[in-house]
Amino acid sequence: MPILSRLTSFVLQSLLLLSGCQLPITDSGAAGHDYFPLETDRYVIYGVEEQQFSLNAPPVSRTYQLKERIGQPYTDVTGQTAYRLFRYRRTTENQPWQADSVWAVRLVNNEAIRTENGRDFVRLVLPVANQLSWDSNRYNQLGRDDYTIRNAGQPYRVQDKPFDETVTVSKQLDSTLISVKKRIDVYARQVGLIYAERVAVQFCTATPACSGRNQIDYGTKQVYRIQTYGIE
Repeated sequence: MPILSRLTSFVLQSLLLLSGCQLPITDSGAAGHDYFPLETDRYVIYGVEEQQFSLNAPPVSRTYQLKERIGQPYTDVTGQTAYRLFRYRRTTENQPWQADSVWAVRLVNNEAIRTENGRDFVRLVLPVANQLSWDSNRYNQLGRDDYTIRNAGQPYRVQDKPFDETVTVSKQLDSTLISVKKRIDVYARQVGLIYAERVAVQFCTATPACSGRNQIDYGTKQVYRIQTYGIE
């Protein structure tokens, strides 16, 4: 082969390789969408522990199971593709599921959005990166509520269930003399939410006897732990 032809062939191959290296990454895994998988009939069952507090009574503890199942896609009022999220509840495994509520989920511009009781919340921003922060309430009227990603890509265990790649989303602990608010969500690749913790308590300030003593007036604490998941 003449030198010029060989040189031309080498340059063309090099350009092809370079252009190949510069192709945008579009698969859902690279974008992080598999931390928030949306697929019809995908379900997750959680074991839930809940405590309700009141000033003049001992805490009331409850345990139950919560099932979330993704329904068929539809076009919402903004023109975006969304999925109904059917939620069921039962006290024990031996009982039939009872309908609890219907929410919605969608992925828009790399934002994982859950519509809960008629309000939109940005639960995750993709692709995940440590220290990435955002306002979860940017699409509702509840006021700014910042969340931050940490432990991106790290393993996590929920009781006896290990997950190789997860990400933790946490709300900065909001603790004052009158209240404590805390929220932690852990997502696993190809599964979604695997653990959640919610604390919202109000301390007593009505009398000098209880003010400043971290005595709970009212509030709740909830812990969600994944038990099983799959596609029906």
